[in-house]
Amino acid sequence: MTETPKSSAKKRNGAPVGATVSMNLSISDPEILLKLGGEQLKNLKTVERELEVKVSQDSSGIKIEGQDTEVELAHDVLSQLQELLQQGEQLYPGDIERAIRLLSSNRRRKLSDLLREHVTIAGRKRTITPKTFKQKEYIEAIQQNDIVFGIGPAGTGKTYLAMAMAVAALMSHEVKRVVLCRPAVEAGEKLGFLPGDMAEKVNPYLRPLYDALHDMVDFDHAHDLVERGQIEVAPLAFMRGRTLSKAFVILDEAQNTTQVQMKMLLTRLGRDSKCVVTGDITQIDLPRGVKSGLSEALDILKNINGIGTVRFSEEDVIRHQLVSRIIAAYNNHEKNLRGDESK
Repeated sequence: MTETPKSSAKKRNGAPVGATVSMNLSISDPEILLKLGGEQLKNLKTVERELEVKVSQDSSGIKIEGQDTEVELAHDVLSQLQELLQQGEQLYPGDIERAIRLLSSNRRRKLSDLLREHVTIAGRKRTITPKTFKQKEYIEAIQQNDIVFGIGPAGTGKTYLAMAMAVAALMSHEVKRVVLCRPAVEAGEKLGFLPGDMAEKVNPYLRPLYDALHDMVDFDHAHDLVERGQIEVAPLAFMRGRTLSKAFVILDEAQNTTQVQMKMLLTRLGRDSKCVVTGDITQIDLPRGVKSGLSEALDILKNINGIGTVRFSEEDVIRHQLVSRIIAAYNNHEKNLRGDESK
């Protein structure tokens, strides 16, 4: 690493503030170099934008210039991504920003550790891999506990990974059926105002669960599983009075359950069953004055062995890179409003 300090710079940790340093990342494989740079060097431009460094590429590798700490972080990010590419992994949109966030918060992390947890669905040539360390923690929690609460904003993979674990358990005969349910409450709308019979009324509420299912199992196969009752998609109200044995249960959008509904579902579990409860306690659509069953359950059940809780944040959002910024902006806005109200 070479260092070219500015003559008027002050000292910081023994090195001049404002000093420009450079580091080189040697890459002999032109295919790896091309993939790391991205189409039209899009990946390198993301590193430049996020870390305020200058990144250039030639046939021998990549050169990074800028402030010392930012250059070291950029080098670490690109070096670890290079290792993943050499192991046969692929880079997807948003991976660069996620890698920067992960290593910014903890420089000791290894991106390759994320790939040690795989969810393999029998019969499909597909392996689902966690994209953040929080997702890895979530998968481990589901493996180790019979009830797991996955809490956090949309786009963090809470429902998708739970669905992957459920379908994998079904295909490997660990359970006999998968039960997917949601409370039929959305943004103040009422079922009575929707056209059609009960099945048609509740279908819009259950559509996200069907979408996740069809992403993991061929449409015809999924249809057969539903027809045979091995996969059941139903509103939460249909669970009353049942005992769910040898089943993998997923309760989605649980922030919109009442206290009675949450207790009802959790007490439906029979032998050899698992339950994953997902929700975002900042997006409660229950009528004013009705307490969320999810919020209450998190408090009441927090010290019970066999129940795990994993909390996601906007840093774990894996949708479009703007989604995490939008969530953070709304969170800051709400904090400011609460601050104004307390004055």
